[in-house]
Amino acid sequence: MKWLKFKIKTITEAEDVIISSLYDIGLEGAQIEDKIPLTAWEKEQMFVDILPDQMEDDGVAYLSFFVEEKEGQGKAEGSNYPLLTYGGKTVAAEELLLHIQAVLDEVREFMEIGEGSILVEETEDIDWINNWKQYFHQFMIDDVLVIPSWEEIEHPDQDQMVLHIDPGTAFGTGMHDTTQLCIRQLRKYITPETALLDVGTGSGILAILSLMFGARKAVGTDLDPCALEAVRENMAANGISGDDFSMIIGNIITEKEIQDWVGYECYDIVVANILAEVLVLLTPVIVSQLKKGGIYITSGIIDDKEDTVRAAVEAAGLEVLEVTYQGEWVSVTARKN
Repeated sequence: MKWLKFKIKTITEAEDVIISSLYDIGLEGAQIEDKIPLTAWEKEQMFVDILPDQMEDDGVAYLSFFVEEKEGQGKAEGSNYPLLTYGGKTVAAEELLLHIQAVLDEVREFMEIGEGSILVEETEDIDWINNWKQYFHQFMIDDVLVIPSWEEIEHPDQDQMVLHIDPGTAFGTGMHDTTQLCIRQLRKYITPETALLDVGTGSGILAILSLMFGARKAVGTDLDPCALEAVRENMAANGISGDDFSMIIGNIITEKEIQDWVGYECYDIVVANILAEVLVLLTPVIVSQLKKGGIYITSGIIDDKEDTVRAAVEAAGLEVLEVTYQGEWVSVTARKN
């Protein structure tokens, strides 16, 4: 699928007003690029593990809006671009460009918007899917080398463990503090008899590493169907058999059929690297999946939510064993007695 991107250069103070004004003419889903530092709330809500290095805020912002090209229609007469599907009708790119420019002119009458220029360019779905690759390079987590498929090992070492991971559109490269907190806790508690449940498995990184650490089997759940393909590819890249790692798409918190498929009191470890608010809902449910004496490893907790998650864990009857920290993130590890 191809899209036309309208990229507006403005200033950070005008972002909200311009987005709102363009929303009124039918443009939605703005992509915002600026250098404003993320707040703790934004970091928790984004919960992404691949971000470019943050540079000093210069006040400049870019707002991009994407409009689908109308397939099989060719270009409008005298236009450099294909026709667009916009607002339930077919329009020429130049016509929409004039609408956007008119909105910017109106906003400029009552506030500063900076340059206010508009760049128009074509893009494809594949561009969005692959764009993150420029930020993801091989790196170490203790003695584990994490490497994407498009790179060669820079410094081969026979003693290091190598994890081949391509997250694709599913979350999980190992770069995020929360993922590393989970990895270190898993390594402490995994034994050759461990059966592991990974809730919110994403790319499968935690389950795959658990098997590499010596776990007997792993099961994953996720809400995003994209995780299925990501997990399949990463299993193949690391020589993991389908007999050792299986997964299902669905909500284990609310869907009884998912809970039944996963099974009850059959996991030595349950790991959940997800948002604090979700952990609060998950914890009283997941107790049923844990064996007696089983270990519950949680992360994805921004530091000011530590007490909230800890309270939920204790309210579910679990004993908190340890709380570990990395950056602004927290991991709570507990046991079902």
